[in-house]
Amino acid sequence: MLPSSTRILLVIGGGIAAYKAAELIRLIRRDGGDVTCVLTEGGSHFVTPLTLAALSENAVHTTLWDLKNEVEMGHIQLSRQADLVVVCPATADLMARMAAGMADDLATTLLLATDKPVLAVPAMNVRMWQHAATVANVATLRARGVSVMEPAEGAMACGEFGPGRLPEPLAILDAIRAHLSAPQVLAGKHVLVTAGPTHEPIDPVRYIANRSSGKQGFALAAAAAQAGARVTLVAGPVALPTPPGVMRIDVETAVDMGHAVDAALPCDVAIMVAAVADWRVAGASPQKRKKDGSGRIAPLELIENPDILAGLGAAVMRPRLLIGFAAETENVIDHARAKRARKGADWIIANDVSGDVMGGADNTVHIISAAGTESLPRMAKADVATAIIAKVADALA
Repeated sequence: MLPSSTRILLVIGGGIAAYKAAELIRLIRRDGGDVTCVLTEGGSHFVTPLTLAALSENAVHTTLWDLKNEVEMGHIQLSRQADLVVVCPATADLMARMAAGMADDLATTLLLATDKPVLAVPAMNVRMWQHAATVANVATLRARGVSVMEPAEGAMACGEFGPGRLPEPLAILDAIRAHLSAPQVLAGKHVLVTAGPTHEPIDPVRYIANRSSGKQGFALAAAAAQAGARVTLVAGPVALPTPPGVMRIDVETAVDMGHAVDAALPCDVAIMVAAVADWRVAGASPQKRKKDGSGRIAPLELIENPDILAGLGAAVMRPRLLIGFAAETENVIDHARAKRARKGADWIIANDVSGDVMGGADNTVHIISAAGTESLPRMAKADVATAIIAKVADALA
């Protein structure tokens, strides 16, 4: 349920997905929230003010040039009286205008004037979503603190398939709940998280990898975003949805991940969860390696990958709080203590991966710091993430 007396200002952009705004209004009201709608000119071609007014039981605002309202500077009041501004659907055009700071209609004017958190829910053609201009606009908005949900993937009204669909209203409601229910204890902080495995190519077909699922890292990124942080998630090859409000950078190799981490600096907190491959093949073959009938294969020459965690520990722009993970199968705490000293990290979070942790839903972790060792009970990875982020907030405070 939403916190009591929650007020949502819903800005409805001009796309076919605008029809889903009606269901979102119904869900928010059923959850105990109050909704006031701002309907753009484009949005009015897909859904009517009468429909929105009937569902929200509030007046629907459509123009900046309403004499009665603007005598009292109505757009300023609209922008400030809500607990959360939700832009749904956030079309490519609307996000471009938000990123440019335009204020030529009611929607963009109140978005520029608001001092409240903003959640944008994109919906557009897959090629529009992937266009460099949209990618840059989304990055700009996220850097300014706007939470931008990742669109869903699937068939679209235009007949194409891919990322760009509006998430289902229940998923949007979950994002709204998360935005409003979590204490913003990391507001104003930049948290960098790495997650998942790295793939080190042997040839165009094969690679060296590990069993990391990325679930714990993604859960930490989600928890940090819910706590109000600006979150950069550098993800290895995993098939997980991007948490709401998180800026995601996909990489494949350890070298790629190292470059992405360096580019994301400076940050207040770095949480290095990724299971980075220690070794890579020297001179990966440009062609598939073939069997020669001997029953043997030519040995692989391996070279050591860059140590991302140790590099951050010695970096000029070292994070204020540097946290590494240690996945161990024996002597878990002893190995983690040695790793903390060796890498120059503030904390090492150790876990035993000899069972079902990699790919599983639960985890048991031990937080090793200069103050000693704190062991958490086995719990869901999302709960582990929430507990760790709470401790991060305490440490920064």
